Parts: sequence; C-alpha cells; structure tokens
Amino acid sequence: MRWPAAVLLVLLGGGAVALQAVHERRGGPPASASENLLYVRSPEAMRRLALSYDALLADLYWIRAVQHYGGTRLSTDPRKQYDLLYPLLDLTTSLDPRFNLAYLLGAIFLSEEPPGGPGRPDLAIHLLEKGLRAQPEKWEFAQWTGFVHYWWRQDYEEAAAWFGRAAKLPGAPSWLTLVAATTLAQGGSRASSRALWQDIARTADQEWSRNAAQHRLRQLDAMDQLDQLRAAVTVYRDRTGTPPDGWEDLRRAGYLRGMPVDPAGVPYRLVDGAVSLDPGSPLNPLPTEPARLR
Repeated sequence: MRWPAAVLLVLLGGGAVALQAVHERRGGPPASASENLLYVRSPEAMRRLALSYDALLADLYWIRAVQHYGGTRLSTDPRKQYDLLYPLLDLTTSLDPRFNLAYLLGAIFLSEEPPGGPGRPDLAIHLLEKGLRAQPEKWEFAQWTGFVHYWWRQDYEEAAAWFGRAAKLPGAPSWLTLVAATTLAQGGSRASSRALWQDIARTADQEWSRNAAQHRLRQLDAMDQLDQLRAAVTVYRDRTGTPPDGWEDLRRAGYLRGMPVDPAGVPYRLVDGAVSLDPGSPLNPLPTEPARLR
C-alpha cells in the first residue's frame, strides 16, 4: 500500500530538482544566494517527508549536487556562485548518513579555490566531521580532513593531528603514522606534498581518489616546471638586458628545446617576461604555497 506514496515522493523530489534546473537554465538575473532556492532546505523536514525512501532521495540530491557543482564550474559567468553546494550535500548526507562518496568527493568540491569551486575548506571539514559522527571508525574521513587542513588551509599542525587520528582507526594504512610525523616536521614543502599524494595514488581503492591524487601530482609538477622556466627567463634577462618576447627567443638562446607545455599538455604562457599557466589549463588554480617556501 506504500507504492503510491513512493511514486508521489519521487515525483515531488524529481519535480523540485527539475524546477531548480529550469530556473538555472532560463535567462534573467544571475543566481545569487537569495535567488538560488532549495525547495526543501531542512534535512529534518526532508527526512519526515521521505518515509522509508530516504536513500532514494539521497541519490536525487547527490545528483543535483554534482550537476550544480559541474554546471557552475563550467559557467562563464564571472559572478558564478556555488551557494547551493553545501545545502545539497548536507541534505544528501542527512538522508543517507552512510553515503561515503558524498562526504569525500563533496569535501573536495567545497575546498576547491575559485573559480574551480567555492573555496570553503571550513565547510568541507564540517561535512567530513559530520561523516565521522555518523561513522566514528571511518578512517578515510579523518584522513581527508587532514588533507583539507594540509592542502587548502595550510595548517600543518592540525593536518598532522588528523593524520595521526586516522592512523589509529581500524583498517587505516600503516603509512599514515609516518605521514603524520613528516607533516609535523616538513609540512608545506613540495617534497612532503608529493609524498602524500603519491601514497594516495598508490594505495587508494577508488578511482576518484586516485584521479584526485594524480591531478595534485600534476599540479606539483607544473609548479616545478614554472620555477625552471622563470629561472631561464631571469638568466636571459640578465644576459641580454631585456626579457624574452616569447619562447622562441629562449629556444634560440639554447635555454629550451621546444614549446614548453604543462603536464596537462597545454602550452605555458610568457607575457612581458612573466611565466604562468594558460588560463584554459585544467591544472588551474595551482595551490598557494606558504610564504616561507616561496
């Protein structure tokens, strides 16, 4: 006898998602925090509406969160906002507290710096801590909390504490103990950052986690290459008295063998002696290094 209620619930949930999608596709004023409305924002209210179909609705809200993040990231609107992202993730994980991917991948979405994300590592940590309250022995949540502190907040003492906490949970990889010690001693260096992501790339059992680690490693490689290219430009300027007009000047001077490209295959930019990633490179934005390491 509950089938009609389930049909109604799916129609209502799908309708809310569809209405929001139509609202975002239509022309008109840009979305803002007040205009981007969730038709049900309260996790508690949604749980009451969900009857026994909370997992189904969690899937719907997760799809909506991914669509919102991806659509906003690809938008060319300079005023784009990710204001629905955390509420959608909060609803998803409240409806299904064991939706592990929503916690982990959602935390990455939230942490990414603008324009690739909202730049809210604080909300990412809040989401992961919510996951730990629901599943206290889930070492991955503690580990990724450490990564958020390390990569996006540059709080190495807090990152080391979370890595140490993760290492003590059942099933955690043994290398996390070493990571905690290394982070405390060398946090922020590219060598320690590379070691962290290499461990993830080598041991992760989920493809999205391996892909995230590989992306971070490519960013670190790009940072090394940028340092080398900037050094070549400096030597050329000191030798000739003027900055190179382009990569061809450096090639003719013997500093390069060809057009330099980043690890994603996109040529680096050289404008008025300044070397940078191309704005269209998928490696943007590169992480900010601590001042003491620059």
